[in-house]
Amino acid sequence: MNTIIENLTGMDALSDQIIAMDLLIAAKSGVRNYAMAVTEAGTPEVKEMLTRHLDEAIEMHEQVSGYAVEKGWYHAWDTKEQIQQNLTNMKTALDLPTQ
Repeated sequence: MNTIIENLTGMDALSDQIIAMDLLIAAKSGVRNYAMAVTEAGTPEVKEMLTRHLDEAIEMHEQVSGYAVEKGWYHAWDTKEQIQQNLTNMKTALDLPTQ
């Protein structure tokens, strides 16, 4: 999207928010998948390796969620606020001009 249009419509910040939230979803998925894989590991060596990866995935999730909380995009401990944020984001998306 054109930078001028992004700035005028506020899409520049929204784009950053979308990227961060997509990364957060991916980080959550990674944590879940590694946790499941650890329980299915066939050898102690594989289990140890997967556990290291799980720890790294948890750290990644912590960093991304902390960033999103700091920016005001993610309200993990305030469901009502998160729902309001989601509704605002949906309204913004629906109000975008169509081609």
